[in-house]
Amino acid sequence: MAKIQAIRGMNDILPEQTPVWQFVESTARKVLRQYGYQEIRMPVVEQTDLFKRSIGEVTDIVEKEMYTFSDRNGDSLTLRPEGTAGCVRAAEEHGLLFNQTRRLWYTGPMFRHERPQKGRYRQFHQIGVECFGIQGPDIDAELLILTARLWHELGLGSHARLEINSIGSAKARNEFRGALVNYLGQYKEQLDEDSKRRLETNPLRILDSKDEGTRKLLVDAPRLEHYLDEESKTHFARLKELLDTAGIAYTVNPALVRGLDYYGKTVFEWVTDSLGAQGTICAGGRYDGLVEQLGGKPTTAVGFAMGLERLILLLETLGLVPKEANSNADIYVTAMGETAVAPALALAETLRDQLPDRVIVSHCGGGSFKSQMKKADRSGARYAVILGDNELENATAGVKPLRSDEEQSSVAQSELAAALAKALAS
Repeated sequence: MAKIQAIRGMNDILPEQTPVWQFVESTARKVLRQYGYQEIRMPVVEQTDLFKRSIGEVTDIVEKEMYTFSDRNGDSLTLRPEGTAGCVRAAEEHGLLFNQTRRLWYTGPMFRHERPQKGRYRQFHQIGVECFGIQGPDIDAELLILTARLWHELGLGSHARLEINSIGSAKARNEFRGALVNYLGQYKEQLDEDSKRRLETNPLRILDSKDEGTRKLLVDAPRLEHYLDEESKTHFARLKELLDTAGIAYTVNPALVRGLDYYGKTVFEWVTDSLGAQGTICAGGRYDGLVEQLGGKPTTAVGFAMGLERLILLLETLGLVPKEANSNADIYVTAMGETAVAPALALAETLRDQLPDRVIVSHCGGGSFKSQMKKADRSGARYAVILGDNELENATAGVKPLRSDEEQSSVAQSELAAALAKALAS
């Protein structure tokens, strides 16, 4: 019988890998808490119309990438391809946005039926950050300052660069869209296949085409900045001033547009040059019309999402995974003989009480001294604690260094935690 394997593009995260995930997640949680963001948790499955109405029916996500199915009641449901729409739905449904501002964040899996490749999967994980009810560019700036702080905390400060743009109001984009379609229509046969399709459905996405031929055609194309409304121009100018004052370096990228219909005014991406084609590690912008579009009252909003797989791949590629982000034990407690088993378990519990930040593994399953030492070594622990008949009689414990040539020593059990704390700190 054939073994059942994971679905292509949906990967297991193994015990050896989870510590770096925990490091990234805990670092992000700490930074977001510093800025006053509260965690919200939404369902993985939503009504399909939520994404059609928010993302846009003619986007690649809705047209080609969503995992959509009918449940037993005949309702059309979709595994969430992104988090913003679900966050807006939840906040509006539970009255979180009524006459108030909200700073929210979430994390979890998203699903898109794309061609799996390094840094891009069919089940992927994001941290999303959304702020509702603040109109000015100062909140846009603070989100980017927050993200810069996160890169610094993760050790990525010099490996992520910021690109920003303004895509203006819906009216300005419609006027620009018409001019862009008229211009590119003259060269339709020279466009790559994706851009030919987008010319009829989502022409602004042609601006970030990677095809060299299409990029050459875009050199003389109309520019979105020439169609911006005055409010968007003022908003963007002030955002740049705030970023300059905060010391946040950025590049204005006129070709930067977001692939989702709900964005307007500010859009941004944090990119890296260390991951090849999969260079975007965080992206977002303003979406002031989305709450109203989904049935709520007009509410200004801005947010971003970052892909955890790419962040972790970047940390690993650059060799920036900290030593503490590993699954190794610190101390391995052994029991030599049946009479030592219960005391060894009790001693391990005492050590956990006294050394709450250390990983302490108790040996279970018996075995010879040699076999227990082999397992202690494989655990990655720096020290083995040995409890046998002699130690029980004298209320001591053997302490054997596993990562150095130091000799084994005997320590009174009453002094054991202090001795291990000192040794582990060195």
